[in-house]
Amino acid sequence: MSDSFLTDLLLAVSLTLVLAGAVVVVLTRRPSRQAVALSAYGLVLALMFMVLQAPDVALSQVAIGTAVVPLIVVLAIRKVESVRSEQAESRRGQEEQ
Repeated sequence: MSDSFLTDLLLAVSLTLVLAGAVVVVLTRRPSRQAVALSAYGLVLALMFMVLQAPDVALSQVAIGTAVVPLIVVLAIRKVESVRSEQAESRRGQEEQ
């Protein structure tokens, strides 16, 4: 087997994984699960960037796309849920009066 064939095969496999990962992220309904899927998708993208011989972009993707963005999404979800629960408690307290 030639190096060109193996490179093309590796690129085709990584592109297929990126496509499948994107579909999973889009079809995931719950935001918390979507954040986890987004993190896994970031790892797949980093793998593809390594296959394309862009290690600096892959490292940036791992740092930002796999760690920071999902963390921010999860923190935002928790904040929204806490605000909603406070509002619900406030409404219940007003209804009792």
